[in-house]
Amino acid sequence: MDIVEATEAYETWAFAAIPKNRADLDRKHLAMATSAFPFLRATYYRWAQLWPKLCEDCNDAPRVLAVGDLHVENFGTWRDIEGRLVWGVNDFDEAHMAPYTLDLVRLAASALLAFEANQTEMARDRITDTILAGYVKHLEGDARPFVLEEPNRWLRRLAFGEFRDPEPFWAKLNNLTPADDTIPHKLRKHLEKRFPQQDLSLRFVHRTAGLGSLGRPRFVALAPWHGSTIAREAKALLPSAWVWARDKPRKRIRYNDILARAIRCPDPYAGAVDGWIIRRLAPDSVGIDLTALPKKKLEDRLLMAMGSETANIHLGTEGAGDAIRKDLNGRRRSWLERAAETMADKLREDQAVWRASRTQD
Repeated sequence: MDIVEATEAYETWAFAAIPKNRADLDRKHLAMATSAFPFLRATYYRWAQLWPKLCEDCNDAPRVLAVGDLHVENFGTWRDIEGRLVWGVNDFDEAHMAPYTLDLVRLAASALLAFEANQTEMARDRITDTILAGYVKHLEGDARPFVLEEPNRWLRRLAFGEFRDPEPFWAKLNNLTPADDTIPHKLRKHLEKRFPQQDLSLRFVHRTAGLGSLGRPRFVALAPWHGSTIAREAKALLPSAWVWARDKPRKRIRYNDILARAIRCPDPYAGAVDGWIIRRLAPDSVGIDLTALPKKKLEDRLLMAMGSETANIHLGTEGAGDAIRKDLNGRRRSWLERAAETMADKLREDQAVWRASRTQD
């Protein structure tokens, strides 16, 4: 099937299980028509469908509990139980068992497309070599979470950029459409339990965010607390699109599994419950947009850190380290660049077909 047919089939599957937000789904379809990078972010179902055939030589690699929908904007910050700022992968909606190579190839392909869109001058082989160098660094014994205290000062400066200004952040949330009458009662109770007091005056709103999950229900609970606003977000979850692409029965959601296994400094507020992912929202608990990079070039360091964080996730699978090291030693030097280029080329082709279909509509 082509991308239009695949999208229709996946959405039929997905929204048979959860309610559909038609307006958000329309926004997703429009974003898919703009360029290849947002198209990649919005269409993990297509990646899962194409991967075994286009990357056949990577598909027999050792399997791990993988992120699945990994890309360069699936990284952000949160606060740990000690209040320390932590950086890493911040979305595991599509987590599933897969060859470790899938996450690396998708991360590399997303960097190729994102840097292409942002007109960043960075050689393609340097992109893939840098990601792989970071991955191998943590794979070979230096694995640790990215806690932004004494170490990682450069990353801490990036995380505290101007785009984290709390005033516009809270103003935007407070101006969202009310959802008090549409939020499920059971979810309301789960959100209430995530606040520091149980007698706060909560207000519920709809939020539009991300790309891959656009169209799914997403709610935010807001409350005043000691002179300022605090918030918790809930987003509907589904089994990974990997399950859909293989026409298998729906399996359990792996969100909590991957959080528990990875080398990670956990977010005490994040977790899946009853088909929803619930987390704290704040200016320091959001993703980092590549366009927020300062003028001083940090692409190399950021890509290396992304590769290292990917290893942190994969090392949560028992025995993965030795198996992956052995497999990597048997691969040609340019394997990641070739595979990422192959997938990026196909995504560009699919995106052109999708854009043409929207024009016809």
